[in-house]
Amino acid sequence: MPTLHVIPTQSTAALLPGFDNPVDDAQQVFRATLQAISHPGRVETLAADCGVPDGLSLAMTALLLTLADSDTPVWLPADMAASAGAFLRFHCGCPLVNDVAAAQFVCVPAGHVWPALNRCAQGDPAFPDRSATLIAEVASLNQGDTLTLRGPGIETTRNLRLGGLPDDFRRQWQANHAGFPLGVDLLLTAGDRICALPRTTLVED
Repeated sequence: MPTLHVIPTQSTAALLPGFDNPVDDAQQVFRATLQAISHPGRVETLAADCGVPDGLSLAMTALLLTLADSDTPVWLPADMAASAGAFLRFHCGCPLVNDVAAAQFVCVPAGHVWPALNRCAQGDPAFPDRSATLIAEVASLNQGDTLTLRGPGIETTRNLRLGGLPDDFRRQWQANHAGFPLGVDLLLTAGDRICALPRTTLVED
């Protein structure tokens, strides 16, 4: 069994609220996420309002409120504020795991080091959907290094400018893409905006 984070006891009165309008907000975030996945590299803005615990951004929090539940183990960096874990446990009911390979959602807030993509759950040939989605906060979704993307959902190519990627991101992503149908999918967040890089998307040299 995966090793679980132990979250210190915290009064529910001290917890930040989840979505202001849980049904409508979750539906908006889910639709925007589907659009981002269907059109890799296209930036979507999340209009939902929610409490944002220390260390997380609005977009990362909204994604987890929408996607995480009791059946989806979540990994957070070990030095994250306890309030972030308590927020997710209370609002999502998701288990928090210490082993990145045991997580379905691997979350990397701003200022934290990304785990190597090949350390995250890759799925297996019979169940490639049992792989991880890495949700990572970046410095910018419109400034920085330019990635040229190809693949399903992109008519020819799409350029995406990103700030704050790991230095070896291109090499890691090309290896991840080459392992299809196994591998991780990526949701990038910046403030209230997101974009997606499914494992089917190729980043050109």
